[in-house]
Amino acid sequence: MYAVSVDIRILTAQRAAFIAATADNHRGTRHEPGNLRFDVLAHTTDPDRFALYELYLDEAAFVAHQQTAHYRLWRETVAPMMAQPRVGERYTVLQPEPLA
Repeated sequence: MYAVSVDIRILTAQRAAFIAATADNHRGTRHEPGNLRFDVLAHTTDPDRFALYELYLDEAAFVAHQQTAHYRLWRETVAPMMAQPRVGERYTVLQPEPLA
């Protein structure tokens, strides 16, 4: 399995718009055959901070995700909402054992 964690800081005035755009991306991503999980997290004490946790069957499924219309629309839509560039980290899942 292949995981992606994205740290996001947005401009305060953009919170509602960011959440709406990210919800659309979430719905589209969850329908992708290679996506196993897509969590959208809001920081508990900083309302301008979010994280995405994405889990894919493999790296190829993540690369395919990056080519989808819903992801590209999300990326373009939220770019001006960012207080700083988003930071994505990629991981290979060691535990739990790969899902069947």
